[in-house]
Amino acid sequence: MSDEDITLTAGDAEALVAPGNGGRIAGLRVDGVELLRQGERFGCFPMVPWCGRIRDGKFQDGAATHRMPLNSPPHAIHGTARDGAWRVARRAQDEAVITFDLVEPWPYPGRVTQAVALTPDSLTLTMSVETIDSSFPAQIGWHPWFNRNLGGVDAEIDFAPAWQEERGDDHLPTGHRTAPQPGPWDDCFGMPGGVDVTLTWPGRLELRVTSRQEWVVVYDEQAEAVCVEPQTGPPNGLNTLPRLVTPLEPLEAATTWSWLRP
Repeated sequence: MSDEDITLTAGDAEALVAPGNGGRIAGLRVDGVELLRQGERFGCFPMVPWCGRIRDGKFQDGAATHRMPLNSPPHAIHGTARDGAWRVARRAQDEAVITFDLVEPWPYPGRVTQAVALTPDSLTLTMSVETIDSSFPAQIGWHPWFNRNLGGVDAEIDFAPAWQEERGDDHLPTGHRTAPQPGPWDDCFGMPGGVDVTLTWPGRLELRVTSRQEWVVVYDEQAEAVCVEPQTGPPNGLNTLPRLVTPLEPLEAATTWSWLRP
């Protein structure tokens, strides 16, 4: 099937899936209001096969050292799948399944599958990384750019993490954990009971981002948007907390955005 954009509808919710532009969710409208920042590099893109930055673009897998392109010098950031064209495996009025085959510069063969399911009150994203050959470390995550303002006052962020990863001058975790600090943030937080972050646009909408994963990056240093990024490990996690994909055990994760109208 082609990689043309797909419009999903459910009640008064509409999601635009862009397989040809990195498998991202290019738009999400609720009651006619766009929740995601618009632009070719925005919306919500999948972070795979790693999340956030890899220090100096290098990661170890046993005795082997692999180098990824430094697309955020001096680091590599956000994986390779957001830069490629995904293929459509299945589509319906309210659901789409798209796939991406891992290729160079990623050194291991594998397939990423992302399912997008829309209801009148929620959007669920489910992703898996599979291999039929060699095992390799990987991460899964999502990077949504939610519009900070929906035509009223700015969004408010509410969450209760157990800890914050101390961030060094290089924007990577130092390996130390601290009590959560006040924003603005470009920081990774731990939520052992699962990611649970609420964005409220007073008088407009309340949106809750949940995931069974325990890591979330919150980025709110831009005037236009707020990012809430559930993921399977912290930045630089290919080196510090690798998750292994094997022929018998894929890496799987999901996140749900659910919303309430006033």
